Amino acid sequence: MFDFGNANKEQRKAIQAANGPVLITAGPGTGKTYTLVQRTIYLIEECGIEPESIFIATFTEKAAKELITRITNELAVRNIIANVNEMYVGTFHALCLRILKEHLEYTRLRRNYRLLDAFDQQYMVFQNIYRFKDIPEIDNILPKSGSWKQAEAICNYVNNLSEEMVSPDKLLQDSEPSIIALGQILKKYRQILAEGNLMDFSSIQIEAYELLRDHPEVLKELHSQISHIMVDEYQDTNFIQERIIFLLAGRKKNICVVGDDDQGLYRFRGATIRNILEFPNKFPDNECQIIPLVVNYRSNSDIVAFYNEWMNTTAGSKFKFEWGKYRYGKKIVPYEKSVLNSSSVVKLTSVNDVDEWHEKILEFIKSLEQSGKLTNYNQIAFLFSSVKHPRVINLAKFLEANHISVYSPRSDMFFQRDEVRLTIGCLMLLFPMYIKGLENGEYIHLQPEHITYYVNCIKFANGYLKKTEYANLKKWIRRMGKDHITLTGTTDYAYCGLLYQMFQFQPFATMLDTDMDAGLVDIRPSRNLAKLTQIIGKFEYLHRVDVLDGTKYKGRRRIDANTELLFNLYLRLLMDGGITEYEDDSEYAPSGCVSFLTIHQVKGMEFPIVIVDSLSNVPRKNFNELMVKVEERYFHRPAFEPYETTKYFDFWRLYYTAFSRAQDLLILTCNEDKRTPSKYFKDIYKELSPINSSDFNLQEFDFKPIKDVNIKNTYSFTSNITVYETCARQYKFYKELEFMPVHANAMLFGTLVHETIEDIHKAALRHEEETITDENISKWFNSNYVSLTQTEHSYLSVPQKAAALKQVLHYVDRQGGDWSKVQQAEVEVSLVKPDYIIGGKIDLIRGEGNTVEIVDFKSERKPDMIKMRERLEQYRRQLNIYAYLVEQRTGQKVSKMHLYYTAEEDGVPTITYPYQKTAIEGTMAAFDDTVHKIMKKDFHKCSDNPKICKNCDFRYYCMNK
Repeated sequence: MFDFGNANKEQRKAIQAANGPVLITAGPGTGKTYTLVQRTIYLIEECGIEPESIFIATFTEKAAKELITRITNELAVRNIIANVNEMYVGTFHALCLRILKEHLEYTRLRRNYRLLDAFDQQYMVFQNIYRFKDIPEIDNILPKSGSWKQAEAICNYVNNLSEEMVSPDKLLQDSEPSIIALGQILKKYRQILAEGNLMDFSSIQIEAYELLRDHPEVLKELHSQISHIMVDEYQDTNFIQERIIFLLAGRKKNICVVGDDDQGLYRFRGATIRNILEFPNKFPDNECQIIPLVVNYRSNSDIVAFYNEWMNTTAGSKFKFEWGKYRYGKKIVPYEKSVLNSSSVVKLTSVNDVDEWHEKILEFIKSLEQSGKLTNYNQIAFLFSSVKHPRVINLAKFLEANHISVYSPRSDMFFQRDEVRLTIGCLMLLFPMYIKGLENGEYIHLQPEHITYYVNCIKFANGYLKKTEYANLKKWIRRMGKDHITLTGTTDYAYCGLLYQMFQFQPFATMLDTDMDAGLVDIRPSRNLAKLTQIIGKFEYLHRVDVLDGTKYKGRRRIDANTELLFNLYLRLLMDGGITEYEDDSEYAPSGCVSFLTIHQVKGMEFPIVIVDSLSNVPRKNFNELMVKVEERYFHRPAFEPYETTKYFDFWRLYYTAFSRAQDLLILTCNEDKRTPSKYFKDIYKELSPINSSDFNLQEFDFKPIKDVNIKNTYSFTSNITVYETCARQYKFYKELEFMPVHANAMLFGTLVHETIEDIHKAALRHEEETITDENISKWFNSNYVSLTQTEHSYLSVPQKAAALKQVLHYVDRQGGDWSKVQQAEVEVSLVKPDYIIGGKIDLIRGEGNTVEIVDFKSERKPDMIKMRERLEQYRRQLNIYAYLVEQRTGQKVSKMHLYYTAEEDGVPTITYPYQKTAIEGTMAAFDDTVHKIMKKDFHKCSDNPKICKNCDFRYYCMNK
């Protein structure tokens, strides 16, 4: 008998609805995630569905990790052993990427493609803007505000058209010049992606959909694997995501979608509310079960009543719109009635005086603290329509000046942080020729605000350098600056290398010394320094800057041209676009900080005390006239919501989401003036009691603590254990803080050999042995080489390249045409442990009887067993981990483990280890011990190997320890 635990009647019904189409409408705080977890357990325990047959699409990576963690914990409680690591759980983009990786040979993509984030995408278009500017009518559909803004508009058009699966060829056949121009934009954009072996986020889904649509053998394979599909936050899906889901479901129709149409917030990203509203109509004869979850376990009943009323007060002369068929009618019911005399929904206000408003907010937070009711600042969240508005930034600065730390990762405060201003100022001082140009007003492309920022950074840095405790930093900057003025050759470092040299000096060294278990405010400087290395490292990668070069090109020294490119273009564009500071998946409300969040950002979260601002807002038009025409003519379905009403729908949904985040106390706040609050809030706002009135008694409240986010991280032997054991301090910087290495060891030769052998194995697994010819192997090899060099920006000499191909061909000759033993090629395996996940990649061959053998390829000669025993011991431990994973994951017995040396020409190319249970148990115990040291953030031990230190970017920092 299945144990439903504390599930209510509707939740039980949803959990048991195992087959066929199911729509679960889950209001705020109604236990949506709990229901999804229990439904998954029900499928595994009660219905006998294998975990690898379950596909769950989530809205965020964090939600996916949380689901995996909760599912595995629940299985452990029930003593159920299951291969949960094989389950398809992730965002739509991550799941589509997994499908593409597993079937890459069917796509336009080559290995080592580069995935573009939003900034990368816009920067790529910006770099290629000249290819778009010759399109007729382009000026009529792009803004007049410069190439960067035009690149942003092009990206928006491309993403929207791609997600609606609009064909560029059809647009080109239109009679309207503006629509033809869109077709040309889309066509040129896709050409650039293809040329560079690139993918953006929207093209991930396009590629996945076309793979499933055009290759029935791939779809058939996935149909045999996937039997049950669940989609979370279905109200925020788009057209192509719906198409992918229905393709994957096939005739089984075992699709369960979960969401709340009242919280559909992402129209601006292409999401459409129609997917959830029309879902039942996709199936005949009332085949789809509709199960509403309406019992709210999150919020005080006053808060529930308040946001219910908000959704119901729309019609009549005041607002003039009806929900009609554009909303599922519902009323959220509180789990229990509030017993407090004070209302849990109040207002905090001032009149025409921002300073007074600041003071009142500070006074309220201090009164919470003094009352003893507040145990941590992280119980408070401020919600805004945007955290980048000066009004919000000024409030944050005021609170921080009064010793209340603010966590606001999306406020674009990165470039305003002291450590970032100091670092940029010091970096500029290393290039006196650049500063001279700044002082002489030579940089006409810089706006006054950029010049002011850079000048202030330099002044800020000089303020530090005047202090005696920073004399060494000052001396170093002067010496390096003189070197750069007179540089005529090349250095052995570039800009990122300079940062790592700078980190040996104070105050940077102290920032880096901060323990990882310190609070967010203490650790933020070192995280921001890490972010800066990523930014400058990306610049060096995109512009192929490996060293500083004093030689001349077109009459100018390259060092001067590249320095101007870094500051006057790349960093300037990042400043304009904004940079998100670090967000920790494991803690969405850092201890000791009040949170400043956007309403979009806070979806799916909850806080004991929520303060909602941005009450001057009004509904605004949110559609593009040109795209309306494209929708009417070329989208695959007609418009759903009326254009004139969508602004109201979106406005109401936005604030419904905001209000429903509060658990114990909801506060509406504003500085009242003629426009604030706007007429849309005026009535509900004036009915609220002020927070300082006699009707409100803070002593009645007991505020819940912030809930723990229990997320399991993945650790592998090569990426984690080996790095940690080599140098725990290096692990802290590269893995935990995510500093970017200056010269990541690309191992181009070995990767090229390994990838081509993988191509050969995959051909054998597809029973296409006849294609494994010297000619085809050379084609695969050359294709891999092109994609690798495009990604790594490094190359092999002609003899090196020939040697790599020779190793591959020699490996094939040794097999003598018999590929029957190859069982799996480069397969990713993982295993869920109680508090973490182990991951790895392996090649499997068939062993004797029903056993399997593991092979790990090394593109080198077979080593001396005595001289190289330390490295071989490391390899043996790695193979032990792989053997453990295979046995735990598949239940198959591992008989042998091999190291295969592809450069060995005459002798036996393998070193073989027998399967020894005690050795594997010992390796796993050591692995577990190391993982727990990492989890405890024990990063004090430093390498004592001079070779390791010589090649580490932090060698300068460590020299002064």
